[in-house]
Amino acid sequence: MSSLTADNIREPISGESRSHLDILEVFAEIESTNSFLLGQPCPSPGRYRVALTENQTAGRGRMGRSWCSPPSSGLCMSMAFTFSSMPENIPSLSLAIGIGIVQALERFGIRGIGVKWPNDIVARDGKLGGVLSEVRPANAQGVTVVVGIGLNMDLENTDAEFRIASRLGRVIDLASCCDELPSRSAISAALIECLFDTMVRFEADGFSPFYAMWQRYDWLRGLEVTIETLDGLVEGVADGVDTDGALLLNIKGERRRFTSGSVILNGRADGVQ
Repeated sequence: MSSLTADNIREPISGESRSHLDILEVFAEIESTNSFLLGQPCPSPGRYRVALTENQTAGRGRMGRSWCSPPSSGLCMSMAFTFSSMPENIPSLSLAIGIGIVQALERFGIRGIGVKWPNDIVARDGKLGGVLSEVRPANAQGVTVVVGIGLNMDLENTDAEFRIASRLGRVIDLASCCDELPSRSAISAALIECLFDTMVRFEADGFSPFYAMWQRYDWLRGLEVTIETLDGLVEGVADGVDTDGALLLNIKGERRRFTSGSVILNGRADGVQ
């Protein structure tokens, strides 16, 4: 599998997505692609910049957790996109991004991948990747959101300890989900296109167009879970999301909404908000 290069990634990106791309940077090693972009100048509204690496040494996940990825085993990418103003219901952007990631992978004929509310990419009941969205302070130009993606590409040469170090119980790689693993450059280009399209669509219509698509990719629906809230534990069956992206729980025939808390599944906790 060839190493990532900016030229190889940029070349297949479609005209509209490419024309709005300011800077595409590929690093042999970096602490965090999200942290890097958070420290760079914001793109103008409607434009974006991208940072990628195969070796992230201090990746971050939600709620202060770390994102662990052994060297060269995964793909870490962040996109900084500037909205002209703060989108309505910005927390649901992570759900839309999750859908965009799955659709990018489907371009290569990779099926059976779902999204676990609100930010995990799941395949064969294992964690394939995750999403971290961070909003920069608004300025006169608009609101810049930095979205980070981590995908496990090929874990064949990693320790068994890492393979089970997931709150879903185990991790999985993309190589296990397809007959022939596409190049990382091709996957990167598809992700960039789909994420840019997701940002543009979210700015125009919010979560609404993604709500129906969520039903198709919802991995958590129908599973028995416990939600740990400030008021205590609530048990029920995951029943999709509301029109604004809030998690719905069926509790003895009654639906309740949750916008924060920790989802406990199969005895493992996974903080969600």
